[in-house]
Amino acid sequence: MLPDLSPWRASADFRRLWVSGLITNFGTFLTFVALPVQLKELTESAAAVGAIGAVELVPLVVFGLYGGALADAWDKRKLILWTEAGQGLLSVVLLANALLPRPAVWPLYVVAALSSALVSVQRPALDSLWPRIVAYEHLPAAASLNSLRWTVGGVAGPALAGVVVAYAGVGWAYGADLATFVVSVVLITRIAASPASHEAVKPSLRAIAEGARYAWSRKELLGTYAVDLAAMFLAMPLALLPFLADELDAQWSLGLMYAAVPAGALLVSLTSGWTSRVHRHGRMVVLAAALWGLAIAGAGVVGNVWLVLLFLTLAGGADMVSGVFRAAMWNQTIPDELRGRLAGIELLSYSVGPTVGQMRSGGFAAWLGVRTSVWSGGLLCVGAVALLAVCLPRLMTYDVRSNEHAVRLREKRAAAAVAAEA
Repeated sequence: MLPDLSPWRASADFRRLWVSGLITNFGTFLTFVALPVQLKELTESAAAVGAIGAVELVPLVVFGLYGGALADAWDKRKLILWTEAGQGLLSVVLLANALLPRPAVWPLYVVAALSSALVSVQRPALDSLWPRIVAYEHLPAAASLNSLRWTVGGVAGPALAGVVVAYAGVGWAYGADLATFVVSVVLITRIAASPASHEAVKPSLRAIAEGARYAWSRKELLGTYAVDLAAMFLAMPLALLPFLADELDAQWSLGLMYAAVPAGALLVSLTSGWTSRVHRHGRMVVLAAALWGLAIAGAGVVGNVWLVLLFLTLAGGADMVSGVFRAAMWNQTIPDELRGRLAGIELLSYSVGPTVGQMRSGGFAAWLGVRTSVWSGGLLCVGAVALLAVCLPRLMTYDVRSNEHAVRLREKRAAAAVAAEA
């Protein structure tokens, strides 16, 4: 049940990138809580908080696809380094605005949009770098350890942010986030260069289209994208948590609510040894997404804050199971020369959903009420996932032991290892 630490022991670059991500995630979650709280204080509008998703959407789509092409054509380490530094500069803007006697609203939206663009360029490079620095047989374990890295920051960051924002102000949260980016940049500079493969093509619309055609030909991959997109679009209530805490007369619980989802993910990550022994990854993705929807629906129905926290924790655990097996399918079947562009499409699947989902949840809350928006989204998620499972049989029958793409990549990696030893 314990996590498999093989990637950590075998690769120094994996360790550096893992620690860098842990530190950055910790600070990012501080801002993740502070920014909507500051918007709520300045506007007192659920729709205004949900609009964060609207300003993030266009740069997410545009730079996600182009960032995937860049990741295949450029040095991945350089892309990660410069985008990390850019995120640090955005933290400076948030901090400066928070220190004004009367903080403005518009810089919050501008920073959200620019941050979305930088993340969209960085994530394809980051996601396509892991298979280069980790042995093929260690990729499922690496996915679990990366999930653990995210959840540690996800639990500690929001929990601390709730206290910091309440007692010290959002400026301290933004300042701490800036400090984490500085440390992360130093660690990334020590990672080995990762130039483009010999088969790489220049970033262009034609290159992006080539990646999209490959994704369309892989119906099991399309299934992972579609299931995650449906789950996040329909059942992502994070923009409503400040209002849900107010409705339950439990403002003190806001930090815990934000931390509950990653806490559930952390519990799964700490007991993730079993994931390496599962071979039918597609079925696990579908089951976990359905459980996510049920748990979110439960959080919207109950009126006790502790039960809300319990259901959010269960939802986080289910989402982590889905994420581990989606990552395993992607990393064990996609060719290296296409990995950046497919990571860009992957970014859209797990980022556009939550981004647009904030708009959906905010709009539903303004129309039907906060709790109705939460539980109805959870039930819609369950129905959508069940429909996708019926419509995508290749996803349900996927088996890493026999899938032709997994077998081909496994043989290619083995041949490359033999050649390197010779």
